[in-house]
Amino acid sequence: MRLVRFGAPGAEKPGLLDAQGQLRDLSQIIADIGPAQLSPEALAQLARLDTEKLPVVEGDVRFGCPVGQVGKFLAIGLNYREHAAETGSAIPKEPILFTKAISCIQGPDDSVMLPKDSVKTDWEVELGIVIGTRASYVSEADALNYVAGYCLANDVSEREFQLERGGSWDKGKGCDTFGPLGPWLVTRDEIADPQNLGLWLDVNGQRMQTGHTSDMIFSVREIVSYVSRFVTLMPGDVLITGTPPGVGTGRRPQVFLKPGDVMTLGIDGLGVQTQNVVAWQPLA
Repeated sequence: MRLVRFGAPGAEKPGLLDAQGQLRDLSQIIADIGPAQLSPEALAQLARLDTEKLPVVEGDVRFGCPVGQVGKFLAIGLNYREHAAETGSAIPKEPILFTKAISCIQGPDDSVMLPKDSVKTDWEVELGIVIGTRASYVSEADALNYVAGYCLANDVSEREFQLERGGSWDKGKGCDTFGPLGPWLVTRDEIADPQNLGLWLDVNGQRMQTGHTSDMIFSVREIVSYVSRFVTLMPGDVLITGTPPGVGTGRRPQVFLKPGDVMTLGIDGLGVQTQNVVAWQPLA
């Protein structure tokens, strides 16, 4: 299934895309697509629905983050061999784990806002994992059984804040609008092998990133198992899994985002995002 949340920010309704790609309204069936709807049992009930009987949503709609009530937004750094090489970094011996603020999560096509005093805001196309079952100390062999599905993510990052201002990476990762997710949550059964997905990102129509999840240093199985040793993962938690080469900070000369730029990115089977880059302004 391709599950979505659509509508105005803060008032999204649950929906799904049928076999023809038509948006269907689920709001008379479930309240939201959040932790309570992501268990294997709940997803199986949705899969049994006769989609032809669900109301069609006509016209252009805004897609929000496909997961409501995200509890934790966790990320893995330097997880592609070629990306580590372009930044001159050693291959990590264990996954590098950091947190993105829940407040940075937004819809896939909402504008990305440069923070005040930003000079090095960068892009990162990434595969997102959505947890469906509570996971603590799970084995690699069982790890995918705890996954509800996958989504496309842009791990927008302010590199000066992240790398030059002291402390952890978190301060450059969680600025407002730095977590576009979606457009869809694609359930696990639709993705035969998460290590066999192509991903890409363009800025102003120029291809910046091209990669493949087979280049991951730590696989989806390894990531879920590893993180569950340190943090209990709960339904609705989102983990993003690192980015391929081609980020702005890895280019020579370096390139960073400015107002008026447009980012477009995608992953095989998980849809496409488009974000306009805008200057900082107070959020409503």
